[in-house]
Amino acid sequence: VRLILNKKSEYAEVYYENKLVKKIDLKIDNTYKVEGYNGEVVIEVKNNKIRVKEEKSPLHLCSRQGFVNGSTPIICLPNKIIIKINNKEKLDGISK
Repeated sequence: VRLILNKKSEYAEVYYENKLVKKIDLKIDNTYKVEGYNGEVVIEVKNNKIRVKEEKSPLHLCSRQGFVNGSTPIICLPNKIIIKINNKEKLDGISK
């Protein structure tokens, strides 16, 4: 018996100072804005991936991380923002 799993991300959760501030559907390409410690943080979703597109911090480390999809969170310390990606495993089928 073999299980066939689909590990596609469905949504991301955006936290500011450990408080959930936005839940983002990764199936919808769009941009979102949340307030960070240093000001507005622009988050972009494209092709089931997510990134910090623009933010205000001295070295712009958050926006340099690029797109991610998977179990790696985006941690934007200067803005106190964390983006966690939900990876639900779905059963696509069973074969013998």
